[in-house]
Amino acid sequence: MRKIILPVILLMIALQSFAQSPAKIKGVVKDEKTKALNAVTITVLKASDSSMVKADVTDALGQFDITISKAGNYLLSYSLIGYEKKYSDVFELKERETKELPVLTMVTSAVKLQGVTVTSKKPMIEVKADKTVFNVEASINAQGSNALELLQKSPGVQVDNNDNITMKGKTGVKIYVDGKMMQLDTKDLAAYLKSINSNDIEAIEMISNPSAKYDASGNAGIVNIRLKKNKKFGTNGSVNLGFVQGVTPKGNGSLNLNYRNKKINVFGNAGVYVGRNQNTLDLYRIQKDTLYDQKSVMHNYNNNYNVKAGLDYFLNNKNTIGVLATTNFSDGDWKNNSATDIYYVPTGEYVKKLKANNKVPGKRTNANFNFNYRYADTSGREINFDADYGLFRGTGRSYQPNFYYAKNGDLLSSITNRNYTPTDIDIFTAKLDAEQRLGKGKLGYGLKFSYVVTQNTFDFFTDDINGTPVKLLSRSNSFKYTENVNAAYINYNRQLNEKWSVQAGVRTEQTNSDGELTRTDGFIQSDNKVKRSYWDLFPSAALSWNVSQKHSLNLTYSRRIDRPTYQDLNPFENKLDELTYEKGNAFLRPQYTDNIELTHTFMGMINTTVGYSHVKDYATQATDTVGNATYVQQQNFAQQNIISANIGSPLPIKKWWNGYVNIWYNYQMFRGKIGDNAVKENIPSYGAYLQQSFSLGHNYTAEISGWFNGPSVWGGTWKTRSQGGVDVGLQKSILKQKANIKIAATDIFHTAPWKATNDFAGLYIKGGGSWESQTFRLNFSWRFGNSQVKNSRQRQTGLESESKRIKGGN
Repeated sequence: MRKIILPVILLMIALQSFAQSPAKIKGVVKDEKTKALNAVTITVLKASDSSMVKADVTDALGQFDITISKAGNYLLSYSLIGYEKKYSDVFELKERETKELPVLTMVTSAVKLQGVTVTSKKPMIEVKADKTVFNVEASINAQGSNALELLQKSPGVQVDNNDNITMKGKTGVKIYVDGKMMQLDTKDLAAYLKSINSNDIEAIEMISNPSAKYDASGNAGIVNIRLKKNKKFGTNGSVNLGFVQGVTPKGNGSLNLNYRNKKINVFGNAGVYVGRNQNTLDLYRIQKDTLYDQKSVMHNYNNNYNVKAGLDYFLNNKNTIGVLATTNFSDGDWKNNSATDIYYVPTGEYVKKLKANNKVPGKRTNANFNFNYRYADTSGREINFDADYGLFRGTGRSYQPNFYYAKNGDLLSSITNRNYTPTDIDIFTAKLDAEQRLGKGKLGYGLKFSYVVTQNTFDFFTDDINGTPVKLLSRSNSFKYTENVNAAYINYNRQLNEKWSVQAGVRTEQTNSDGELTRTDGFIQSDNKVKRSYWDLFPSAALSWNVSQKHSLNLTYSRRIDRPTYQDLNPFENKLDELTYEKGNAFLRPQYTDNIELTHTFMGMINTTVGYSHVKDYATQATDTVGNATYVQQQNFAQQNIISANIGSPLPIKKWWNGYVNIWYNYQMFRGKIGDNAVKENIPSYGAYLQQSFSLGHNYTAEISGWFNGPSVWGGTWKTRSQGGVDVGLQKSILKQKANIKIAATDIFHTAPWKATNDFAGLYIKGGGSWESQTFRLNFSWRFGNSQVKNSRQRQTGLESESKRIKGGN
């Protein structure tokens, strides 16, 4: 019943949002020389009290066309930096009327703009020409969430039960933090994202077709998590405190500080998250003549600390140097308690029970250090140089006793396994980016060098009859992987005329990699050494056409690559229990994707996108068997073709009621093999994201948001059922609007837990699981210090394509 309620509620909100009988206001804005003015802010005001009804901006022809939902008496304000603000006369707007206003001329302002105090509110979702932006600060329901939970609620992004992130139906999404790609594998990336609290996040940017300037990694595009950085002169900062009650209580807090004057900007923030998180996993598996009914409860005991500090020094009005350090420390235990009932299928006879307890104390340190130099002059020439060093240090010690019991409870046998798994990853990068005007357009070009060294050790032990750990040399080994990528790009964009603009570029990347596995017993196996060297071209292009004042089209193309994560290339075996484990694949190849998308924008607000993607050497986590055990492994097994459609739009319904809706559909086609078994699947999938916010007066704001993913496929063979969630929240501004108190309830219908089935190559699995999706959250935030807004420089570091390929978590 709850699965029916959720989509019905979301559909009702969407229908109500679109059910309007609008009137329109049209006009043209020009300067003193009768030249059309672009990007003039047009604000519709009520004549009775000058309260704002709606705002828009003029297009390249100086035209505007604003839809108003209610008849009445209005006036317009016109504003543009460098021009005097203007107001229209009061006019009456009748229902369904199109009001044509006379041409308005703006006059250049003789007053130099000084520092101003600004109090503004960003929309929660912004749809731009090249990306969709989720402004986390503007959301009540986002408070108390971690970065991984926020991604699950972001438009067009899905997070599955194994924390794999997809966008528009495609795997291979690259996660950036402040413009730096996180080189972590799925598990370590999930652990890192869970350690970042929403209090420290300013916005999440989703870029489906990046230009040649970006690293070619990521067939589904880029998700950039932008952390907060103060943009104000003087000394200022903020404090955030949060409490989350799920199955168990959890707490978080952060402190942000900033000092800025005309020569320097010193900034830093620190955050902490403490608490225990519970997950469940149920696997009902039939393999040959045996049935395994496994139920597991997992707990993460988290102590996560984030520290970021930086300094920008403005040498003069053209030259700036800066240093930046970002660190994350995680110290906690992961525990798993599982029970597996085993039956003989032909007779239904109960055979035995396996009880396994797995405890993994672990520590992780993730740190990145950046030096930046920037030159920019008034001619449009800009040069950026970045030198970076990144490191990841992870240690884990697994203690895993396995006990087999008869039906009457008698102990039949036992075995205790242990392992020690340190991981060291060092990343060195340097990049140079330049931009300058060329002809009537802008030329961009650059170089990048990266060198990565990863060293992994896997020592496996089993206890002897006296309980003393004995190292098994045949199952213990070390793995060293080095990778060097050399890249160069060139990109050019130009406005051809008032209606047409074009952007085209190409990136080349040359990759050298070397992986070597050394077994402790000296045995040389087939995948002990894998060496590769390859060179690729990655073109990209975009063509934009302003068809009319209401309609515009944007056509984009890009070619992308997804290199395997460093740990996925490591052929270690990591056991959940005696019957379930995962292993790496030293022969895993990169996957390549060609993307093409056409976007139609109506009235600068409603964006409709259709796209097609072709993936070569599609890689995903495949499920297979050895003896009576089941394992998962990343494999290249297919080609994937995806047809996608997406519509998204902000919804300004009333003065006090705003929202956003995003609806998507994908049709995935898989063709390939897993081992000797053919895969041929055609899978439709669909989903929606909706958000509504309400200004209730007296500094109260309410919000309701929800997401829904229909039935789909994961890994080519797992068929997933629909899931989703509805969140509600309330905010109160206090202390002269410098502080906020927010309360929220997430997944109120408890529809987020997942279910899936796999029936392939003689193996049938029915799985399901949950996490603490249903929570109550309380958050307090307070801003202090100078509120005079000044622009601070934004920059990306050089670790953009390396840091996502490091793996963590359990």
